[in-house]
Formats: sequence, C-alpha cells, structure tokens
Amino acid sequence: MVWVVLLLVVAELAIHNVFITSKTPPPLLVASCCSASCYFNDKKKTSSSFFYKTSSPNPTTLERKLSVFAAADMDLAPTTPWTLPEEFLKRTFSLISSDKDRNSVSLVCKDWYNAERLTRRHVSIKNCYSISPEIVAARFPAIRSVTLKGKPRFSDFNLVPADWGADVQPWLNVFATAYPFLEELRLKRMVVTDESLEFLALNFDGFKALSLLSCDGFSTLGLESIATHCENLTELDIQENSIIDLGGDWLSFFPETLTTLQVLNFATLNSEVSFEALESLVSRCKSLKLTELGTGTFSDDLDPNPTLITDLENTFAKCQNLHSVSGFWDATLIYLPIIYPVCENLTFLNLSYASLGADELEQILPRCKRLRRLWVLDTVGDKGLEAVGSYCPLLEELRVFPVFPVDPSQPGVTESGLVSISRCPNLNYILYFCQRMTNAAVITTARNCPNFTHFRLCIITPYAPDSVTNEPMDEAFGAIVNSCSDLRRLSVSGLLTDLTFEYIGKHAKNLETLSVAFAGDSDFGMECVMRGCPKLRRVEIRDCPFGDVALLSGLERYESMRSLWMSACNVTMEGCKKLAEEMPRLNVEVINDEEDGGDDFVANKVYVYRSVAGPRKDAPTFVATL
Repeated sequence: MVWVVLLLVVAELAIHNVFITSKTPPPLLVASCCSASCYFNDKKKTSSSFFYKTSSPNPTTLERKLSVFAAADMDLAPTTPWTLPEEFLKRTFSLISSDKDRNSVSLVCKDWYNAERLTRRHVSIKNCYSISPEIVAARFPAIRSVTLKGKPRFSDFNLVPADWGADVQPWLNVFATAYPFLEELRLKRMVVTDESLEFLALNFDGFKALSLLSCDGFSTLGLESIATHCENLTELDIQENSIIDLGGDWLSFFPETLTTLQVLNFATLNSEVSFEALESLVSRCKSLKLTELGTGTFSDDLDPNPTLITDLENTFAKCQNLHSVSGFWDATLIYLPIIYPVCENLTFLNLSYASLGADELEQILPRCKRLRRLWVLDTVGDKGLEAVGSYCPLLEELRVFPVFPVDPSQPGVTESGLVSISRCPNLNYILYFCQRMTNAAVITTARNCPNFTHFRLCIITPYAPDSVTNEPMDEAFGAIVNSCSDLRRLSVSGLLTDLTFEYIGKHAKNLETLSVAFAGDSDFGMECVMRGCPKLRRVEIRDCPFGDVALLSGLERYESMRSLWMSACNVTMEGCKKLAEEMPRLNVEVINDEEDGGDDFVANKVYVYRSVAGPRKDAPTFVATL
C-alpha cells in the first residue's frame, strides 16, 4: 500500500504542473467523457525521461519534498530513464478502486496509462453520446461493471422530448462481444426495451446486478426475462422508471434456487405483486443477506386481517442485514409497525412515496438510530423535520419532495423546517422543496452545516423573494457558497439578482454542478460563474435572461465540462453557430419545439457537450447538430 500512496502522490503532482514521462508520451485518448478521465493532448513531448518541474511560484511542502526525492535520493537527472515493471504496476493499480485516483495515474505516462486501462474493472460514462461503445471497449478490455447515463437531467421535468434518443441497445451489442463477462449494469435516463432486457439476460452468463433509474421503454415482461435467466442475480433496483406495468407475476419467475439476491427494489411499480412470491424471496433473507428492499403499496386486504400483518412483521424480523427500505405507498400508523424490527440497522429510509404526517414520522425515527439518509414528502411538515433534527444525529443526507408541486396553497415545509434539520451535525447533502424561504434561515443553516457538498434549494414559486423582508434571496446563497468551501453541487431558486452569481464565482471554487431556474438579471451573472468556478463540470439553466454573451462566456470552460443545458433563455441560433465554430470538438444540439413555430432565429433548447465520438448518428429530425 505504500507504493499505492506514492503512485497517487506522483500522479496528483503530475496534474498540478508536475510532468512525468516515459519513453513515449501516453496516447491520452478518450475518457474525459467517462469517469476514467484521459484527455486529448496535441502537444508533442520530446523528452524521454523522468523529470520534475513546477510552474507554481509557491510550491507546496509536498512538491518540494518530491523535488528533493526525485533529484537527490533517486539521483535522477532530466535525461535518465526511469520506469517500473509492468507486472508491478498492474498489481499496484488493481488495489486502487477510486475512479478519481485511477484518472490521475492514467495521465502520468504511457506505461501507467496502459497498466491502468488493463486493470480497470468499472467504467462510468456520464453521457452516452460523449463517447462510443467501440472506443470504450478498445480502451478498457476487462470491464466488469458499467454505469451509463443518457438524457439530460431536465428530461425529469419533461423538457426533453420522449424520442430524443439514448437507446441502450447499441451499447449492449458491443458489450456482448467485448464484455461477455459483464456482471453489473447501471442505467440512468436511458431508453430500455423489453427486447434489450431479454438480450441482456441471455448474453451475459455471469450477470449479477441491474439498476434502472429514470429509464423508460420497457414493461414487466422485460423484468420476467431478467428474473428467469439471471441465475446469479444479487441486485435488481428499479426506481422512478416509466414502466408499462402488466402485473406483478414477474416476481414468481425468480427460480427457487436463487440464493444470491441482496438488493430488491421495485417501489415505483403500482400493480399488485404476488405476495407468495415476495414472501418466498424475503423469507430467505438470512441466507440471502438481503440488504435493500423496496416495495409498493400496502394492500387493503391487510386492514381486516391482523394475521397477515403479523406474518409480515415476522418476515421482516428475519432480515437482520437489511439497511435500506423504500416504498410503502399509502402507509399509515396501522402498517408502520411492520418495519419496526429492522429499523435499528437502517441507514437509508426512503419514504418519498408515503404521505406520512409528523405523527407517523415521530413513531419511526426514534427506532432508526443509525440513519444516515432520509427521503420524505413535505407532508411531514415543519414538525416532522423538527423530529428529524432531534432523533437523527448521524444524518448525512435529507431530501424533501413536494407532494403537490404546482399547488402553492399547500403548506408543505418552510424556513422553520430547514433550520430544524440544520441541527444534524453531519448533514452534507440536502434537497429541499418548499413554498417559501428567508435569507435568515439559509444563513443560519450555512453557519450550522459548513460541510455541505450538495445544497439544492427549490423554492417552488418562481421569483419568490424572502417571505419576511420581501428582498431578493442573494444573501442566502452568498452565505452557502462562502461558508461551505467543499460545495460541489448547487441549485438556486427564488428572486435572485446578478449578485448571487457574483458570490458563486467568487467563493464556489470546488463547485462542479450548478442548476439555475427563473433567476438572474443579465449575462453578467453567468460570466461571473464561468470566470470564477474552475472545477465546473455541468451547468443547467432554464427560464433565465441569459443570452448569447452568457453562452459564449464559457468558451474556455466547455472542453473541461461535461455539459451545458439552456432552455427558455435568450439564446439565438447565431450564437449557437458561433459556439460550434469556435469549439469544433463540442456537440452543439438545438432542440426545435413545435411551440417555437419553426423560428430560425431563437434557440429555445440548447444542449452542449464534449464528445470524442463526433455528432451522434441517431439524432431525430427535431434535433439540429451544429
């Protein structure tokens, strides 16, 4: 492990103006478009040696020590070759699991690049059009696990047409040849058909884990194929998908010999499932070591039948390894005791489908002493969030979703609830939908929780000011970016001026993802962000007064970013064409909506992303690639 640490130190310094080369420069080819980040490098390096160089005027102590190590202890001159045995590199890199660390070591030199690509077992592709499956297979020959994301995130808000693209089948066709040993596939916002699921089940004999999140195009018939043919399945996680639900019989297709299942989540299916089939699976939890379970609604048949409730409670009592539970639609105080036996070991409780009130939540939380992640609906109210602040000292993530997102008359949660949950000392991730908010509440939250890495505040009413002072919410988000130095994701909303974006550009130096809706005064706001946030990777903007100047202000950023989405802004086709001309390695897509009336001047929806595969070949007619 000492060598692992040394390799990572050297790699990290290489990224910060420390250059280490081998006999020939690395073919830094592809994976800036996936989590294995390798970048194009057009510069020719003529040296064939190991050498140290820093352009920093104030080198760190670590840099100075490595300089001494390289020049003195190793007695390495700039012209002295220095390499490590290939087998040593492979064995060492096989101990590195972090994608970020692997990205760093792959950028050091050709030998390290080759050793890293041959030992990589997992690849995460954040945009299925940023690279082709053929390039991935050529770069990484031994992949066992793939995470693949498709449509832009704003497709969750119906801003992307249904037939925009992101079909998984072309990827499966390549994987069947290149990775017949594939074990794990995680898809998000992809189009997945029943035929694709059957193809997956029949062509990968050792397949173990399937996760589908916000996907569409398939039915429960596809799930039957997975249940029937994947004999080594350890995980089946189906969440937030647009599924054609043909009934719950698919659960009975799991063979009785299945003894490997650890994660089962079908919380978003609304049809009745075979209770006997589910009970058969869950009753084997001790041997199966079931760790996650997501179910749907409780049947009305339980109301007059206490025996069934007792049987369910006893079944749950056998699941001592269960640490995640989700679903429970229409759950009430009558049903909640069913999960009490497993509450003590729960670290994640997803109640975002259960319209629970504060009283029900107060019955559960005291039993969940190890809870670290909690998702709820805003029906719990401020009183319920006060219980969260009192009973969840280990809580790290909280998400509060709206049950009536378009009805401002519903009370939901307010600034009081936000302040209550800020008493959780370990809280670092929050998604908070509310009808009203104040600067003072957010400032207090920022002071109490300086370790936020994700702060996503969604004030449902557009352009809503401070509910007490009627002032813009600028100081609220200014406090967040100023207090939370490790902030990586930020969603802003409410009445905001350009001052908010000045604060972001000045303080949010680690920010990677920014989501903006109904905010800002002028292009100057986005100029501040693009100029001031060096680690920015993804920007999502809708219904803002930003135009071509804002779009073109990111010219120096876009090749290091993953994507930019702008819809219902003031961007023109001329601005998009200029961007495409200036940045030929970017795919600049303009989505033409019918409501635009075929306007050749306005670019209503613009999606910009880097790609090493060039313009995509399956673009529908309403998508113009510039």
